[in-house]
Amino acid sequence: MSIGLIVLVVVVLAFLGTSVRILQEYERGVVFRLGRVLGTPKGPGLFILIPVVDRMVKVSIRTVTMDIEPQDVISRDNVTLKVNAVLYFRVVDPIKAIVNIENYLYATSQLAQTHLRSVLGEHTMDQLLTTREKINNKLQEILDENTDSWGIKVVSVEIKHVDLPVDMQRAMAREAEAERERRAKIIAAEGEMQAAQKLREAADIISGNEAALQLRYLQTLSDMSSEHNQIIVFPLPIDLLKAFSKHGN
Repeated sequence: MSIGLIVLVVVVLAFLGTSVRILQEYERGVVFRLGRVLGTPKGPGLFILIPVVDRMVKVSIRTVTMDIEPQDVISRDNVTLKVNAVLYFRVVDPIKAIVNIENYLYATSQLAQTHLRSVLGEHTMDQLLTTREKINNKLQEILDENTDSWGIKVVSVEIKHVDLPVDMQRAMAREAEAERERRAKIIAAEGEMQAAQKLREAADIISGNEAALQLRYLQTLSDMSSEHNQIIVFPLPIDLLKAFSKHGN
């Protein structure tokens, strides 16, 4: 093999190595030709660049999961909280993500931290604990609006943990215990009221029917005798004696 052929093969291999690009299904390539963006993003698949003239920047269009570091937040009712969240977003316009912002990952993270503090500071502590889904939706709308010019679509924002001060945790525990005691007392009082009402209804029924009064008396005697007591006291109510005396006459 001649030296000229070897040089030609080396040149061809070098050309292919610097010009042939392969992008995965989840990747897009922003091509700059002499410093200008060339058409639409490339990929997925195989394509050829012009060496020296073309330069390509790869961009992943998969959804990115980003943890937002715990932030110190002062709620509207002046309670200091430490809150962290998780952010889900993806690139929908690779050209904007490369041209309009230097580092879209870092910028999105900083923007999320800033708005997390500002939005949570507009709510009270109770709202942060009870209306978390509503706050998540509000954060998602704000971040999505601000990142639109970067070619970023914010899919979701989820608040993960809300850490309360120790004294606030103790106060909430005492409040919860007091609430449980209050409910227990109310339930017990309602039970006693219902029992008293039923006893009154039963007494009204028995007092209005002499036969029922006698049957109830006999049932009571039967219950007493089944307990094997050595001494049995038979109570004789006056009304019962009257009933027997009437039958005797």
